[in-house]
Amino acid sequence: MICVQEDRESFDRLFSVVYEELRRLAGAELRREQELRLTPTTLVHEAWIKLARSPELAHTSPLHFRRIAARAMRQVLVEAARRSRAARRDHKLEVTLDDHLPGETARAHPRDILALDHALDMLSRVSERQARLVEGRFFGGMEMDELATLLEVSEATVTREWRSARAWLAAEIRRSLGSGPAMEGPGPV
Repeated sequence: MICVQEDRESFDRLFSVVYEELRRLAGAELRREQELRLTPTTLVHEAWIKLARSPELAHTSPLHFRRIAARAMRQVLVEAARRSRAARRDHKLEVTLDDHLPGETARAHPRDILALDHALDMLSRVSERQARLVEGRFFGGMEMDELATLLEVSEATVTREWRSARAWLAAEIRRSLGSGPAMEGPGPV
């Protein structure tokens, strides 16, 4: 019982250390995404709810925790995209992306998030490391040196794999959205 309470307190401290950065990243992500009914605060809080189910994460490094939080934010964005796509069947949505950016609105393209999620799932079957790299960089805003440390490879390897993964994902997303040829060849290295 005491151990669980200590884990929860450690988890809460760790989350508070990375909270502002996650919120900043969530704001950037939501400005890229169009027409999701989320604010950065909501996105981070929804991710926290997912992460709070695993207080043992308190014993990870802040860098590793950010990668896990990036995955949770990806899951929240995918769920929001699915809800948005379902809601759009009935009517068109227009939303404010951030309460600090009054009047900034955009039209939805949840299919893009869903296509990225699908492509990342496919990439993880080809190269788990590249999928983790993309998730950390895209959803977690991690720098190349941080990813190199996290993935235990050189920064040159991270840079090379980032370029390869981005090209592979772009082609796969174009294909899945019906605007490009199917992927050929061995895929990412």
